[in-house]
Amino acid sequence: MRRDPGSRLVLKLGGELLEQADDLQRVAAGIARLARRTAVVVVHGGGREIDTALAAAGIPTQQVDGFRVTDAPTLDVVVGVLAGAINTRLVAALRRTGARPVGLTGADAAVATVRRASPITTVSGTTVDLGLVGAPVSNGTPQLLTDLLARGYLPVVACIGATRKGQLLNVNADTLASHLAAAIGASRLVIAGATSGVLNEEGRTIERLTVRAAARLIRSGTASKGMVAKLEACRAALRRGVGDVLITNGREVRLERLAEARGPLAGCTQVVR
Repeated sequence: MRRDPGSRLVLKLGGELLEQADDLQRVAAGIARLARRTAVVVVHGGGREIDTALAAAGIPTQQVDGFRVTDAPTLDVVVGVLAGAINTRLVAALRRTGARPVGLTGADAAVATVRRASPITTVSGTTVDLGLVGAPVSNGTPQLLTDLLARGYLPVVACIGATRKGQLLNVNADTLASHLAAAIGASRLVIAGATSGVLNEEGRTIERLTVRAAARLIRSGTASKGMVAKLEACRAALRRGVGDVLITNGREVRLERLAEARGPLAGCTQVVR
């Protein structure tokens, strides 16, 4: 299938898909095929590798509803793991497929200008200050991304942002992907990880989910931990005009099918307005 010159898609990759060499190369090959059908911006996380690096450094880890509480020592590790190890490794894997990847962070050329995030109210009702965590601010269309896409490049963005004064902040990868999908006018956001979509109370994949139903899953506790951040990212993307969001298992789905899929896909939840 030939690439649609007007279509854009943001693909968020969970770090668990990028740890093992076989997984990494399989995902890279799928991204390369996807990029032949639509313009793609990749955003990646790296939570488990960050946890491992923090443990090795003797730095305690704390997460709240899928968001990492980040102090200065933690931020140094986050930047090194995401921008250094994982981003470079993914770019190299994509190069082997013949794609034209460009490794970036949200701090590059104002791809994602952020402010320090306000304290959050957790699902349990407590208020938590996340520390050195960024919340993207509306800053128009990120020109670097649109320029790269127009020239046939494949931006690969690590989830780190910078304030207007140049302070680096950790940004949740789902949050950043949602923001960029809206900012570039993407028709679809895909959140790919190791979970087969959003699960109901019986542990079965929900094929189609509205924003209101997603909010109910969060309030009821059916959606917990990292899925809370994903559903909040879905809601934000849809509010800002993204057509739909797919939450899928990146090991099970053929990524190239996600460009134009309209009906249900196995192991995939479609989130709509």
